[in-house]
Amino acid sequence: MKQPHLVISSLDLDRIEQLLGNHPQHLALQEELDRAEIREPADMPPDVVTMNSKVRFKMQNSSNEFCLTLVYPRDAKGDESNISVLAPVGSALLGLKVGDSIAWPGPAGRTIEVEILEVVYQPERAGELHR
Repeated sequence: MKQPHLVISSLDLDRIEQLLGNHPQHLALQEELDRAEIREPADMPPDVVTMNSKVRFKMQNSSNEFCLTLVYPRDAKGDESNISVLAPVGSALLGLKVGDSIAWPGPAGRTIEVEILEVVYQPERAGELHR
């Protein structure tokens, strides 16, 4: 499967790289950051998943749809409507746009595949550039 084009804001990149310094086991996420196109928050396309975006997506091989907000680990604890960027599905969502899908290393060595259906809310699109 061809890897989709990723777009990540410079603000999200800086914050996630600081997180990864403390979590070196997230090699797949670092590889995605390394290949992503980096843009300023004001230049983010409105259909791209950024940090704190609310995203409707589905897992391949399942009819289940999910609608979750992609957050930093500290904001994920105890809130089932949030997913951490360090969780396998959370890492897979970052930087994708509506219609994209990606295969990602999942739990127990299995590959998961997610498809973006809608970016319900994106901070940059709402004018929140420094959240």
